[in-house]
Amino acid sequence: MKKDKALVVFSGGQDSTTCLFWALEKFAEVEAVTFDYNQRHKAEIDCAKQIASELGVKHHILDMSLLNQLAPNALTRTDIEVKDGENGELPSTFVPGRNLLFLSFAGVLASQIGARHIITGVCETDFSGYPDCRDIFIKSLNVTLNLSMDKNFVLHTPLMWLNKEETWKLADDLGAFDFVRKKTLTCYNGIIADGCGECPACKLRQKGLDDYLNTRKEL
Repeated sequence: MKKDKALVVFSGGQDSTTCLFWALEKFAEVEAVTFDYNQRHKAEIDCAKQIASELGVKHHILDMSLLNQLAPNALTRTDIEVKDGENGELPSTFVPGRNLLFLSFAGVLASQIGARHIITGVCETDFSGYPDCRDIFIKSLNVTLNLSMDKNFVLHTPLMWLNKEETWKLADDLGAFDFVRKKTLTCYNGIIADGCGECPACKLRQKGLDDYLNTRKEL
């Protein structure tokens, strides 16, 4: 893989930034793609731009505003409350079709820029109940992308079986712990670094961080 080119699906959050550092270590050339779907806060786009610029990574931003029209939810509407799913329901932050569309368009872009490898930060361990973060979905889509474009893409999911504590460890192993902690945006309310501390994304991130720091202290 050291000689190959890769494309990272990139939001500027903890997971995708860790994946970006992972890709920079694994591949000869790396580009990133961010999707603008009129999400709840534009800070996500600005954060992704800043990180890509700082790391010297070519950055593509694709207009996916149609997704906003089709999928009203807490990430596309400010009047919908951010809350976890109850009684088997999906969280209000689930955007139907998001990863299906993102990875499909990433495949189209990858074919144009000559990248065989596509990296995404989806995770089945801490996946908040999102069906499009599951390993079986990624494997299925990998086959579909290759058949649809007659390509030999490889979809990589470095975080698939990691919990948030292990994701922090991976960032640390990549020499990116402080960068990820201080410069990424995971918060549903658009606050960089430690975030608002109240939304589900911030609570999950903070718990993983606390668990990792405690583990590291014990070593």
